[in-house]
This record gives sequence, structure tokens and C-alpha cells, in this order.
Amino acid sequence: MKVLISDNISDRAVSIFKGTGVLDCDVCTGLSADELKRKIKDYHALVVRSATKVTRDILMSADNLKVIGRAGTGVDNIDVETATKRGIVVMNTPGGNTVTTAEHAIALLLSLARKIPQATASMREGRWEKKRFQGTEVTGKVLGILGVGNIGSVVAVRAQGLRMNVIAHDPYISREAADKLGITLVSFDELLKRSDFISIHVPLTESTRNLISADAFRKMKKGVRIINCARGGIVNEKDLYDAIKEGIVAGAALDVFEKEPPEKDNPLLGLEEVILTPHLGASTHEAQENVAIAIAEQISDYLLNGTIRNAVNVPSIPAEILSSLGPYIKLGEKLGSFQGQILGGGIEEITIEYSGDVVNYDIAPVTIACIKGLLDQVMDQYVNFVNAPFVAKERGIKVVEIKSSRSIDFASSITIKVRTEEGENLIEGALFGKNDPRIVRLDRFLLDAVPEGYLLVLHNEDKPGVIGNVGTLLGANNINIARLHLGRESVGGEAVSLWNIDTPPSKEIIEKLLKLPNIISARVVKL
Repeated sequence: MKVLISDNISDRAVSIFKGTGVLDCDVCTGLSADELKRKIKDYHALVVRSATKVTRDILMSADNLKVIGRAGTGVDNIDVETATKRGIVVMNTPGGNTVTTAEHAIALLLSLARKIPQATASMREGRWEKKRFQGTEVTGKVLGILGVGNIGSVVAVRAQGLRMNVIAHDPYISREAADKLGITLVSFDELLKRSDFISIHVPLTESTRNLISADAFRKMKKGVRIINCARGGIVNEKDLYDAIKEGIVAGAALDVFEKEPPEKDNPLLGLEEVILTPHLGASTHEAQENVAIAIAEQISDYLLNGTIRNAVNVPSIPAEILSSLGPYIKLGEKLGSFQGQILGGGIEEITIEYSGDVVNYDIAPVTIACIKGLLDQVMDQYVNFVNAPFVAKERGIKVVEIKSSRSIDFASSITIKVRTEEGENLIEGALFGKNDPRIVRLDRFLLDAVPEGYLLVLHNEDKPGVIGNVGTLLGANNINIARLHLGRESVGGEAVSLWNIDTPPSKEIIEKLLKLPNIISARVVKL
């Protein structure tokens, strides 16, 4: 079998593949999309970093491809959905870049505080400008961390070593876990208000895109400094430019950008207050060596022995069991993902209840899928089927698994109940036939909803005209409605509706929805 490495990684990976004696390995970097599309049909495995974009078009030409390995954590440059449909395993190397990225964030923080890159540039030009580059101490300053996952928690520990006061916003970590790290949990708005430095460590999702935008900047302390080593798109670059020019933000250090590399006319490139690095978070010799070795060993083990490790789209179970348990795994992951996108408050306990035929299986992989789907929405790393239970435990989340004998209206059902500091959320799903997943209950409301694509989730008073008003507003904004599912508690009481829509509504449209008569809440979920 043949392995193609299309991005620059350590030569150790090539040595591992060739050392098997049965795997051929070619290194072809810098391929265009068309070149990769033509070439990929001959290969059984593809190894990438972040440069190669593994699109649907490329995957549809990959007739022999069995596995894609990402030498790193993020897989946002891979169309995982299409890969899954094509039966291609997608693996990554979680944890390999954790310390390296955290250290880079701290390096940028100190560089911001003391204006080191700017002073270096001035010295190279023959100037001696001590007063111009007067900096600020970090001791005693407040560091606000957005996202306390693997990387965020390491940044917190390093910052405490610098005698900084660390606060954090992460609605999905328990207070007990935060206390162990010595972190004070605060609301998003309080973090913006109190922080002298803000370091971002959340994943790029629909809910975090443009998280730091004009509205957030208006709430920040004047003179705040921003560090982003997470993902481009979380910080709105235009709004950051305006906030710096207005004097709200004293400086920013960016390792990631909305478009990489950034356009030459990106105005941030011309600001002295901004420190820029070309996505170097994971770029150390140690990190690159570690992830190259890890992905080569994982892919070799899969191609030669069928062993799956650190897969983001396939649980580590035998193929013969996967065929029958697969639909339940898919349902569990969707239900967990739904919960993860609507929750508020730190998660304290997850209860997963199984009823019907599914209790006759080994449900451990389904439980892991539920946890993975939930945590994948809230972590600064890609949670997979291997590390999901560990991540839950690390964050102080109790997981309870129940096989129930209660009577149900379906052959099998899965119910996920999540207890947070703010209360409880419940979702129940069932399989219609053998492979057709449905959401059949949301808290106290009975439904029959298809869990796919974009879902607009509305709570409203059960009054005439609500559905018409919502439909009219969506239509006026060119948002097509594919399906509509309704549930209510009683006539004239509270009701819920799930709208399958083809495109996600903007924040402005959500705000307009909330202003409609009798609307209580409106959220968008992507499944």
C-alpha cells in the first residue's frame, strides 16, 4: 500500500513508513488542488498538516484512500463529513502541540508587554529609542483566558508562574476543575471588563466565529492586549483594527488569521501595535517530531493491523460490531453535539439512558460518542473517540450510564440529560427503522425532528401567528426552510419548534427573531 505525504513534516515519518517493509511512501509537497486530485487516486493513505486542503472534490477522486492523518490537532482543513461518507478514517495527534502552543502564547504575551519585536526592528534601523518602547509589567496584571482546555490550562499555569492573576471564561468546565487549576471562573462580559491581557483558546465553531468583535471590544478595559493562538476568525480583524485605532486595544499578538496567509492589504499588517507570526504555535522541533512520529505509527498500525487510534470520525471497535452499532453511535454523537451547542453553565454531570433493543449491545462506544459529540463543541482541541472519557474526567464531569427497562414507543432510544450550574437539559433520540435518526424529545416537549444540517431552535408562547411571522422573516432574508417540527406542552402554554434550514441566519437575523411577538429564545445548532 502507498502513503502520500503532501505537507512538510519530519523525516522521521518517512523512516517509520519505510521501516515497515511493506508500505511505500512518497513526499510531494506544494501540490495544487488539481494536482492532488489527480494524484490521490493511487494512494491508500494521506498525511497532511494545515497547508493541504482535503476538500470534497479531492475526496471524491480518492477511490483507494483508506485513511487521512493530520500531523497535529485541528482537522478543519479536512472535509471530515465527506471522508466519513466515503468510509475514510480521519486521524489526528491530540496533545502533541499542547505545550508548544501554550508557550507561544506566553511568548507573545511577554512580547506585547515589552514591545520586543518593535524595539528589535528599531535597533536594526540604527535607532536607540528607549522612551518610545516603554513597556508594562505582567506581575499583578489580570490575564483573562477564553477556553480552559488542554492549551488554555497550560497557559494558566505558566501565567501564574509569572505572578499574574488568572481569570477565565469557559461555560463547560466545572468550578471544581477550575479550582484545582487555581483559576477564577467569570462570565464572558466580566472577563472582558476586568482583563489587562486576553488569551484566546477556544475552537472555531459557529458560536465562536467573530466572538471578539465590535460589541466585545466596547466592553473591554481601555489598554487591553489581545493574544490569539487558537484559530483565525474568532477575532474579527476589521473590528480589531478599529479598536486599536480608537485606543481601546493597546496591542495585539496574532498567530492565526481569517485567511492564511493574510492578504497583503490587511490593515493589521501596517499597525506597529500588532505583533504577527505565521501560525507558529505548533512550530517547534520537538512538537513536529512528536506529531510526525505519532501519525506515522498510527497510520502504519491501521493499514497493517486494522487498529484505529485517535480517529475523529470512527470509534475504536471491530468492523463487524461497527456495522450493527454504527447507527446508534451516529445518533448518540448527534444528540451530544446538540446538547453541547445549547448548554449554558459548567457541566457537572452527564446521564445517558438507553432503552429498547440497544441495551443488548456493548453500549460503551455509544456512550463515548455521546460525550465526544458534546465536548467537541466546547473544547480548544478536537475531542475524539479515544480521549473523550479522559477529557470529561479531567474537567470534573461525572458520566452516568443507565440501561433502562422503561417502556418506549420506539425499538430503541437514547436519552442524554446534562446537569449544569444553571439547571438540567434533556434530549432524547430514536432510530426509525434501522438507520434513520430522530430527535423525539427536547426537555418536556415531544417532537419528530431530523437531526441534520442547520437547526433553528425556537422556544415561544403557543399563540397564533408565531410560525407565520418566523417563516416570513426567514423568507425575507432568503433562508430556505427544509422541514419544520413542532412540540408544545399545552394549548396556549410554552412551545418549541425545530426548523431545518439550508443556511445559517446571521446574528442580526437572530436579533430580529427575538423581537418577534411571543418568541422566548432562538438558537442555531449545526449537526
